[in-house]
Amino acid sequence: MTINCLIVDDEPLALDLIESYVRKTPYLNLIAKCSSAFQAMAMMNEAKIDLLFLDIQMPGLTGLEFSKSLQNEVKVIFTTAYSQFALEGFKVDALDYLVKPFNYLEFLRAASKAREWFSLVNSSQNRSDTPVAASIMLKSDSKLVAVELSSILYIESMGDYVKVYCKDKEQPIITQMTMKLMADKLPIKDFFRVHRSYLVNIRMVKTIERNRIIFNKTYIPISDSVKDEFYKILKDSFLM
Repeated sequence: MTINCLIVDDEPLALDLIESYVRKTPYLNLIAKCSSAFQAMAMMNEAKIDLLFLDIQMPGLTGLEFSKSLQNEVKVIFTTAYSQFALEGFKVDALDYLVKPFNYLEFLRAASKAREWFSLVNSSQNRSDTPVAASIMLKSDSKLVAVELSSILYIESMGDYVKVYCKDKEQPIITQMTMKLMADKLPIKDFFRVHRSYLVNIRMVKTIERNRIIFNKTYIPISDSVKDEFYKILKDSFLM
């Protein structure tokens, strides 16, 4: 996966430092460096941009103001010397917030959040939206078990295995399969990967508390990188 990015900062030293970090990171593709939000606007009309490393305090048009004009598919990692802007940054759906001066490890952690977000989105988009069977066959304990998709509550990753939790079974079904392969077998309109370790049946979601889905006594975290997309899907599915 390659993420096309822009660096937007009115400080030349900051531009050069972030550029060096981007070029160290294999999955980031630097399209351009811009010294203002206005330059970034012009560049985004010429090239497809996935991610902005965006300074907040800039003359003319601040990074916060600029971010509010962006389309949903363009994500932002804010970079600034002023930590008091962190809350405002997350209110406009930033993936992360880097306080200057930051080192490469801190940069890489933020970039990894972006990679996780785009990976989950691409995985969802690449799954077929054609009609699928009402059940799935899973191999468990040397047996093939037919599992109705409508009975699945959620699926938990265990590396090369997954646990499939169903509303009509006391114990999960354990099968040798990666989470990605399992996701590819499920209908995109009904199942969503809310976290690296969890897939949930959207139709079975009844209670959400503090960005956690509650199934009986189990709390499933919703990743910050996909929560907005997940809540939008819930809204569209249930006409909230």
